[in-house]
Amino acid sequence: MFFAGKLLALLTQPLGWVMGLLTLAALGHRRRPAWSRRLTLCGLTLLALTGWQPLPDALIRHLEQQYPAVPADAPLEQYHGLVVLGGALESQRIWEGNAQVALNAAAERMTMSVVLMRQNPRMLLLFCGGEGDLISQGASEAQRASVFFTSMGLARDRIRYESASRTTHENAVLGALLPGIDRRQAWLLVTTASHMPRAMASYRKAGWNVTAYPVDFRAGMHTPWWEYSLSQGAQRWQLALHELIGFAAYRLFARV
Repeated sequence: MFFAGKLLALLTQPLGWVMGLLTLAALGHRRRPAWSRRLTLCGLTLLALTGWQPLPDALIRHLEQQYPAVPADAPLEQYHGLVVLGGALESQRIWEGNAQVALNAAAERMTMSVVLMRQNPRMLLLFCGGEGDLISQGASEAQRASVFFTSMGLARDRIRYESASRTTHENAVLGALLPGIDRRQAWLLVTTASHMPRAMASYRKAGWNVTAYPVDFRAGMHTPWWEYSLSQGAQRWQLALHELIGFAAYRLFARV
């Protein structure tokens, strides 16, 4: 499933689609010039649409609105702890040679978890994340997470780390096997808002008693029609397609 997911990830990159269409157009321009022109036009049209941000934002917003944000003043005393999914830390090669903790665009998974732990001193934190790269090098994400949480001043005895999982499904299954972790107790599941539908379905399938605590919202309530950026649009399309294709694959393989 992990390697199949890596292959499916190629389908989430719209610029890869553009490259594929233009490559086919270049290969066929001598034998089938008419088809070559059509493929070139399709590739350039797709490239132009990639940068128009309202389209991918609408898909991301649909995912994010399935589990709305939890109010800041919501009482959380009934929860045993947080389950925090990996994906917010840069790879090991970015950390090498630097004394600073390196977070990526999903940093709210980590920073909001620190806030919640400080506000609720009886909570435990379970961090789930091994190494999602195809070729892993150096410390696992759980090991890098321990550096971050220690630097934030959280007590080590309040945190558990699961370091073998590579996918959301494995997060749910392997996290439940850790000593002292009872998935029947009430847990808050902390991850990116657009990832929450797949994460919640995976954890409930694995028998966890989880409540969604989405963070890292990307789309907002609306996107102005004039918002255009090829770089930002490509990233948003990749985020939306990653979750939509990922959820479809999880359903196909009975992971949710």
